Amino acid sequence: MIRKTVENVQEALKDVEDGMTFMLGGFGLSGIPENAISELVRLNVKDLTCISNNAGVDDFGLGLLLHKKQIKKMVSSYVGENEEFERQMLSEELDVELIPQGTLAARCQAAQQGFPAIYTPAGYGTEVAEGKETREFDGKMHVLEIAFKADFAFVKAWKGDKAGNLIFKGTARNFNPNMCGAAKITVAEVEELVEPGELDPNQVHIPGILVQRIFEGKNYEKRIEQRTVRSKK
Repeated sequence: MIRKTVENVQEALKDVEDGMTFMLGGFGLSGIPENAISELVRLNVKDLTCISNNAGVDDFGLGLLLHKKQIKKMVSSYVGENEEFERQMLSEELDVELIPQGTLAARCQAAQQGFPAIYTPAGYGTEVAEGKETREFDGKMHVLEIAFKADFAFVKAWKGDKAGNLIFKGTARNFNPNMCGAAKITVAEVEELVEPGELDPNQVHIPGILVQRIFEGKNYEKRIEQRTVRSKK
């Protein structure tokens, strides 16, 4: 029987090195691979390129790596809630590539599916398209975007089995499925790890063939990103 389990996060990240490119799932503070990020902080690897929808907040998610200046380049869609990110970007300490959110997802998916590139209408006629090949399809101009190339993809799932099959919960699904199988090695951390056969096959979002390593994570914070309350009348 195929088993993808590793004992802990230390074993899952044993061959991480300086200068690597990582994909990290999550959207806002939902579906963040917290254990993997904490281990990257502990390992103190440097000069990283991180591909993620956003850069966390100052004291959580990728914000922890930014505070230790471990990230050399950030490839993201939305970075508006991280003051340290803003400071490093404006002082040119950090190289930043901002990408339309749909294009970010599609470039992850292209890598997952083995396509070298995609054409998208998003960004045509803007700074996003500068220096890139463009082509007309059905009377509409498109921009050629290259699929991502990453050493590791770190994703967070709700449940997984020891064969690597994954189930995501609610909005924590976000970018995580698109990043599975989109790098040389996909590491999945899950809240609950079960034996093969215990997951309902009809509920599985990602098959184990797209995952190389899986472990059960610990101590998830489950923060609320924006709390909105209504006063009693």
